[in-house]
Amino acid sequence: MLRICTRQMAAVIMFFQLLLVAQAQAQFGPGTQWTKDGYSYMNAENGEIVLLDARDKNKRTVLVGKSLLTPQGQSAPIEVRRFAFSDDGQKVLIHTNTKKVWRYDTRGDYWVADLKANTMKQLGKGRPESSLMFAKFSPDGTRVAYVSEHNLYVEELASSSIKPLTTDGTVSLINGTFDWVYEEELDCRDGFRWSPNGQSIAYWQLDAAKTKNYLMLNTTDQLYPFTVPVEYPVVGEDPSRCRVGVVPAQGGATTWMKVPGDAVQHYIPRMEWAANSTELIVQQLNRRQNESKLMLCTASTGDVKPIYSETDKAWIDAKNEAVGWDWIDGGKNFIWLSEKDGWRHIYSVSRGGQLKLLTKGDYDVISMQLVDEKNGIIYFTASPENATQTYLYKVALKGGKAERVTTKELTGTHGYDISPNGKLALHTFSNAATFPVADVVSLPDHKRLSGGEVPERARSIKLPKAEFFQVKTTDGVTLDGWMVKPTNFDPAKKYPIVFYVYGEPASQTVTDRFGTGLNRLYQGSMADDGYIYASLENRGAPAPRGREWRKSIYHNIGLLNIRDQAMGAKEVLKNPFIDTTRVAVWGWSGGGSSTLNLMFQYPQIYKTGISIAAVDNQLNYDNIYQERYMGLLPEDKKYFVEGSPLNYAKNLRGNLLLVHGTGDDNVHYNNAEQMINELVKYNKTFQLMAYPNRSHSISEGEGTSRHLASTYTKFLKEHCPPGAR
Repeated sequence: MLRICTRQMAAVIMFFQLLLVAQAQAQFGPGTQWTKDGYSYMNAENGEIVLLDARDKNKRTVLVGKSLLTPQGQSAPIEVRRFAFSDDGQKVLIHTNTKKVWRYDTRGDYWVADLKANTMKQLGKGRPESSLMFAKFSPDGTRVAYVSEHNLYVEELASSSIKPLTTDGTVSLINGTFDWVYEEELDCRDGFRWSPNGQSIAYWQLDAAKTKNYLMLNTTDQLYPFTVPVEYPVVGEDPSRCRVGVVPAQGGATTWMKVPGDAVQHYIPRMEWAANSTELIVQQLNRRQNESKLMLCTASTGDVKPIYSETDKAWIDAKNEAVGWDWIDGGKNFIWLSEKDGWRHIYSVSRGGQLKLLTKGDYDVISMQLVDEKNGIIYFTASPENATQTYLYKVALKGGKAERVTTKELTGTHGYDISPNGKLALHTFSNAATFPVADVVSLPDHKRLSGGEVPERARSIKLPKAEFFQVKTTDGVTLDGWMVKPTNFDPAKKYPIVFYVYGEPASQTVTDRFGTGLNRLYQGSMADDGYIYASLENRGAPAPRGREWRKSIYHNIGLLNIRDQAMGAKEVLKNPFIDTTRVAVWGWSGGGSSTLNLMFQYPQIYKTGISIAAVDNQLNYDNIYQERYMGLLPEDKKYFVEGSPLNYAKNLRGNLLLVHGTGDDNVHYNNAEQMINELVKYNKTFQLMAYPNRSHSISEGEGTSRHLASTYTKFLKEHCPPGAR
């Protein structure tokens, strides 16, 4: 791991790991807001909202000062968690006192600061504290719409009068936001949109009345235990009924869009106004998530016109389909991402459904960055030559050969927030050997204008030296990997190896960026203690290696990815400096599941495993995620069973530590208990660490993170002893 002098530095290293990643990813604040001219951006810092010139970091103008942000009768300004300016720049909507809704702090209080009148007042008077969600100015800036307790409201700023647009919202009938599984698996949270003319609002409504509650048991916060219900549809259970409607902003009846098909057996993951105020564009997925339909809906009548559909033998990634539905050519066409030719490419789609391929070649578009119609350019990220890295590219809006924009000497992972005029970008860069740096670059020449400094305290810390490599398995599959060798490595000696694994379609582990080779759960330095630390990227991971690479895992989670990992490990273990009697593997969530499958299916390879928050039985997990990759019940049940670690528990031979939080609302604790029963059934000894009421992150409670790291480190050292032999 990190090359440091003392193990006491481990806490400092963890601090810098988190601090510097945060600086690189969010130096410019939550939700950077560019000015309309594209040369400055607004940020919240030091209790104020300021305007910063992107070209000159010394030019700083206070837009909303501490005095205005201090409510009458209070002595300190409110904490600005998020903010948004009205189109005329005269008012600021401020989100504060936020509370989590499962993963993110989307509930809170909202205030409006009027810069011209030099006043500030709170919205939603009479509503419960911290209950407002997703507040947005109307296009003319005179009203604000928001959700509170599953109903949608519009508030007139001049009079503070509040108009409920829906009144039927309950815990299970959800207006303007989403249920647990839509949020978790489709990235749906903000569930309403102002029309461009401000006359109406389009919104989602989910009916979760038939969704069963998973009852988590809280045994520590009160004398008598109590249950915590989570609306959680597992594999085979129906999703919530979903529909989209349009309601007048002044109140009135909702016009429901006449989207065809069973509203329960389909999902609507995306909806926006279609570049005008009369139509919506909606994406619909079938229950299997292998058919995507785009349709235009007339807001006033609900009439629907299908314009484009696409199918896949595996699944279609709704999360990555589009970025804001960028409309071009005066609203005649929009930009869309599709894998229809085997690679994720950018297309232009007309209102009539005609497609035009804009990016050509055997490479994947990783993400869209900006459609700059004025200059006839689309910016996007890709990495045609190295699936572990990310760079900025551009292509003509009319299509053609893509050109790399990121300079050649900066090899690694790059992130961009491009200004509206396409001439500047807030840029972050790191690789496995480089701390994250943030700067401002000009485009398309990618010249640094400001920033780029590494914090002083970070310069004294040496990063692990991660060596990237590839192995070809006996199945003919080439896998990317990285390895960190021990300090003072001697190739004539033999060292233990610890594999870090994830293995499922939600995440990569082999990426050339800061953090690669770091193990935040190990107390001390793995390298100094004599461990080899490594990771391999199996098929099915979301790497930019083409559709076949990513989707070969369909019906095969727990089988194909596990075989790739094991066969890749066999090639790595051919290195003479690795002690094959000391081979460990660990992972979290999907990585915990992969750890168990590797321990059970390939016990001859892996001798020690640490599985954290694992899905032990795929039939326990939520329907949207697991059905997307494994199919539907009853016809596809065998795939869920055959891919589950529970099916192979009887094969355990090595040393196993199970870790799980009993308050995990994502991967429920019943997974661990079912695995415990199976291991007991076959008289397989193991160790268990259950954390009361901790969530999927196992981070709540005093001392939890430190204790988890201590438990992890002690178990690893006892069962996979460090050092050369």
